[in-house]
Amino acid sequence: MKKRFVNKLIACALAATMVFTGCGKQPENAGGSSAVDSGSGTETQSQTSDDSSAGGKISFWNIATDEPDKSLYTWAVDKYNNENSKDSGYTIEQVATVNDQYKEKLAVAMGAGECPDMYTNWTGGSLVEYVKSGYAKDLTALVDKYGLRDLYTEASLEQATVDGKIYAIPIKSNSVACFFYDKKMWADKGYQVPKTIDELEALCEKMKADGITPFALANQPQWTGSMYYMYLVARHGGPDIVKNAYDGTGSLVNDSTKYAGDKIREWAEKGYFPEGVNSLSPDNGDDRALLYQGEAGMMLHGSWQVSSIKSENEEFYANLGAFPFPELSGSSADQSAVVGTLGDTFISFNCEGEKLEEAFKMVAMYSTDEWMKMDIESGNLPPLKAASSEEPAWQEILGFLNTASSVQLWWDQYLPAAVADVHKSATQKLFDQSESAEDVAKEQQDAMDKYLSENK
Repeated sequence: MKKRFVNKLIACALAATMVFTGCGKQPENAGGSSAVDSGSGTETQSQTSDDSSAGGKISFWNIATDEPDKSLYTWAVDKYNNENSKDSGYTIEQVATVNDQYKEKLAVAMGAGECPDMYTNWTGGSLVEYVKSGYAKDLTALVDKYGLRDLYTEASLEQATVDGKIYAIPIKSNSVACFFYDKKMWADKGYQVPKTIDELEALCEKMKADGITPFALANQPQWTGSMYYMYLVARHGGPDIVKNAYDGTGSLVNDSTKYAGDKIREWAEKGYFPEGVNSLSPDNGDDRALLYQGEAGMMLHGSWQVSSIKSENEEFYANLGAFPFPELSGSSADQSAVVGTLGDTFISFNCEGEKLEEAFKMVAMYSTDEWMKMDIESGNLPPLKAASSEEPAWQEILGFLNTASSVQLWWDQYLPAAVADVHKSATQKLFDQSESAEDVAKEQQDAMDKYLSENK
């Protein structure tokens, strides 16, 4: 098993548009000693031991609403509360909210001048934003004190670094976008893994002839469909296109974004995506359900899906396969680049002094051998130097991850918040063909121009 990971990440965003006011405050009612139903069944709060009163409560917001994430996150919370609270006086209170609602909730809390003591995020432009507004504390000294540089891969810590200082801790898994499929179904149908986009399109036509929707996509939150756009742009023109647009040396209005937009519109017109694609929700598992039922042939998604599929459908998981986004024949761009992040989620801290160190001690538990074993067994591959996996799907993912020339950070993480929002909303329009490729590119570039003009 190879243990070498890609350490060439495109640099994180250097600034962001929304500057939050205030810092260091906790949201009202951030904790709780019992499960709470938010009305939609998507938010829970938990406290697993009695508060020791001397130090107080440490609020921890995350997106661990489903298994295996719920158990993986809660393990460290329980361990800290059971083993450390009596001496430290601090108790960790965990609040989990479903992914897309969480993002809005965190933004609202910060916009109101409030923020939990610990919170998961995805680095990139958002992390820079948190640092500038005072909501992410410098962890460099604690990382060195607790020896975490020796445990985490260099690339994952680099992604959590802003201006030479570490502001977040990577946890859970290396995450890259790739295609997932049912090996047994493909073998029965005589389908072959496509190496090029031409072969991918030929395969899609075969699937259509067999009454199968080629792509299982749930694009209600917009970032899922963005994966197609990012890859098509990168395959046509390389990963530097978004970087150059961000630093002002290039533009998002170019041949590569036109190619990507036109291709998605073409695939939508041909019926390669499910009906009502922009109303389907990945949080509800609408995309995975299409795979499980054999109604769709493959799913482009993050590698965290290995864990989700393993936990909810063992029969399907037994035949789970993965392959990289196919190459574009004739393109001069490096075709080995992957889109994703080395560290599925990251934890940042909004507390100081003794409280910060106690919170950090809990998060450091996510780098222990015991937790790493649990994480790997759940179907993840954490960004730890010692991590390896014998899971067949991860063997296939590592096959192309370890030979990738670079890892392009997701555009909606790399770009500043206002531009990222336009990127997602604009590209969603390609899937229902309500906007042209040129207009989608211009909409994104206009947002970029506005941001650059306001942040010179």
